[in-house]
Formats: sequence, structure tokens, C-alpha cells
Amino acid sequence: MEQDKTVFEILSGINVNDKTEKKNDLTYLSWAWAWAEVKKIHNDCYYEVVKFNGLPYVHDPLTGYMVYTKVEIDGVSHEMWLPVMDGANKALKSEPYTYKSTKWVAGKRTEVDKTVEAATMTDINKTIMRCLTKNLAMFGLGLYIYAGEDMPENVEQASKETPKEKQVAPASQTSELVELTTDDANWSKVKMYIDSNPSLDYDTIIKQLERKYKLKAAVKKEIKSLITTK
Repeated sequence: MEQDKTVFEILSGINVNDKTEKKNDLTYLSWAWAWAEVKKIHNDCYYEVVKFNGLPYVHDPLTGYMVYTKVEIDGVSHEMWLPVMDGANKALKSEPYTYKSTKWVAGKRTEVDKTVEAATMTDINKTIMRCLTKNLAMFGLGLYIYAGEDMPENVEQASKETPKEKQVAPASQTSELVELTTDDANWSKVKMYIDSNPSLDYDTIIKQLERKYKLKAAVKKEIKSLITTK
């Protein structure tokens, strides 16, 4: 019965796919919907934006800005942090800066300069709310997004009323697995998933990721390194 389930079991079973949006190959969940969904199920829920000398962020001139949140549900508390980044996941700092990037021009790999603009309060505010959403994922809501999964584990792919010939098999059965590399957008999702699940061991994480990706030995080695250095 629903009342016998833990907070994590209830929230991790919610399908959030129609409340997300894609941006630069990353999936974002609406913070407003996420908070409302948690409050509907668990009224004893509170969040805090951690402040530093009265400011809702910590700043380092070399590395940029970082925001922090805390969420408590039914007496259980989790913290989360998130750097303030641009659309390319580059850290925003107090001053604009450039970095080298490569692109293909006329069939040749060419190095170009790209500019990262200075952080604004709007950037910081948006990051705080994304951090809150990530914080709620620690309790289960939308956690599978950070592992690049398509559906929560306990959501059926087709209802019993759907004719057999129209039933859709899980993504892992209908499409070929994507090979995971350390230089694509999926790698950042995997790193976020590992950071968000400090209690999971190497074997469990590998098992979860292999539902979505092909993992070569070199990538498994990198994953193991991330886990052992958490």
C-alpha cells in the first residue's frame, strides 16, 4: 500500500518525462512542478537556500560561483550544490573569459575561441532553483534523469488494456544501446548521477548504467575513479 512505502519509493516511481525540457542535450525538470509534486505527497517538507555572509552563493575568482540548498522531508535532510554555468556547462565568473574549442570547418578540425559571459543575478537565481530540483532528486523525484534513463524503474511501459500488438517494449529492448564516452553530454549526466548517489557502490552503478549505455573498460575505469574519489 502507498502508506507503507518510503519517501524514496514513492517519489522515485513518479514519471516526470512530460514535465522536462531538453537544452544542449541535457534534460531539465521544472522546479515549480517538482516542488508542488513533493508538497502534495509530503506536506512535512522544507527547503533552505544556504547563504554565505548574507549572499545565496559562494564565489571564488578563479573557479566561479557555487550555490547550495538543503531539503528536509519527514525529518530526513539532504544537501545539494551546483555551480553557476552557461548553456555549454562552462562556469560563469565575475568577468567574461575565453576558452579554446574545436569545430570542423571544411572537413578540418579547427580550434576557435569561445567567450563565456560574466555571471548575473538571473544566472544565480536560475541555478539555485535547478539546485533545488537536483536536491529533490536525492529523495527520488526524477533521479533517473541524472543517469540518462528514459523511465522510472517501476513505471509500466504499456497498460494492461493496451492491445498486445500495440504495446511498446522498454527502450533498452527497442533501440541499440548508446556507447558512453567521457567527452560527450551523457558523461556529465553520469557524473551528476554518481554525485547524487554517494551510497551506491561501483557494481550497482555499473548495473544501472548498462541499462542505457555500452560501457567499455576505459569508461568503467573512469567511473570507478569517480566513485572512489567521492
